[in-house]
Amino acid sequence: MIGDRFEIRDVAPGDAAELADLLNAIIARGGTTALETPLTPVGLAAAYLLGPDVLCCFVAVERTTGQIAGFQTLGRLAGLPADIGDIGDIGTFARVDGNQRGAGTALFAATRVRAREIGLTAINAVIRADNAGGLAFYTRQGFVDHAVAAGAPLRSGARVDRVIKRFALD
Repeated sequence: MIGDRFEIRDVAPGDAAELADLLNAIIARGGTTALETPLTPVGLAAAYLLGPDVLCCFVAVERTTGQIAGFQTLGRLAGLPADIGDIGDIGTFARVDGNQRGAGTALFAATRVRAREIGLTAINAVIRADNAGGLAFYTRQGFVDHAVAAGAPLRSGARVDRVIKRFALD
C-alpha cells in the first residue's frame, strides 16, 4: 500500500531492531505511552510485531530516506470479543526526531482495511488520559469514547486514567 510521503507495508522480521529503537526513544521521552520499560527487538517482535496475538502490524517508510517513520499494530486483548481488535497501550508510534505528519493516518487506513478483511467489527484503542496528542489523533480517525479505566498505576506510583475509544468497522 502506498501513501503520499510514506510507503505502508506489513512489518518484516528484519524491522524489529529499528522499531525497538523508535519505540524505546518514545518510552525514554515519557508521557505518551503506558509502556515504561524499554523493549529488546526480540521482545518487541514477539509481543507486538509478529507474535501469536498480533492480527496485523504495518510500518510507514519514508519514501525519500527509506527510514521507518512509524508503525501501528493491532492485536487481541483478553476480555474483548473475538471480533474486536485492540490497538491498546501499544498502538501507533512515530519517530520522535523529525516530522512524521501523516504517518499515523496512512497506517490507520491500512489497519482498517486489514481489520475488515479478517472479519473484525470494531477496533479498540486505550490511550493515557494525559496523552492529549494521542487522544486527538484517535478522535480524528473516527474513534469515539467508549469507557474510562480509572487510575492505572505507573512505575512512579502515580495513577493515570486510560481512555478507551472504539472505532466501528461496519
